Amino acid sequence: MNFLTLLQAQTASTAQSGGSSWSFLLMMVLIFVIMWLFMIRPQQKKQKELNKWRDSLKKGDKVVTIGGIYGTVDEVKDNTALVIVDQNVKIRVEKSALQKDFTAQQ
Repeated sequence: MNFLTLLQAQTASTAQSGGSSWSFLLMMVLIFVIMWLFMIRPQQKKQKELNKWRDSLKKGDKVVTIGGIYGTVDEVKDNTALVIVDQNVKIRVEKSALQKDFTAQQ
């Protein structure tokens, strides 16, 4: 038997069964649901918590920038925060570039 004959036989058996297309569709939906439960949903929850924390920033909070600079919040405006990084050294950064300083909690 050559390749073409095998391919035709497989196509005929697939067309007769009909259920293979439904099982494939069900498998794809199941994979998407599993990915959503274990990857997308937890990431969305984490992002919501981070945005809520950024909105509640206040003077005196310990923060770390995404560049790795540790500091203390001195002033908060709409989209920016003034961060004290050393004596007489202040930098203004976007709120989206700030994360909580977990070393300050220990």
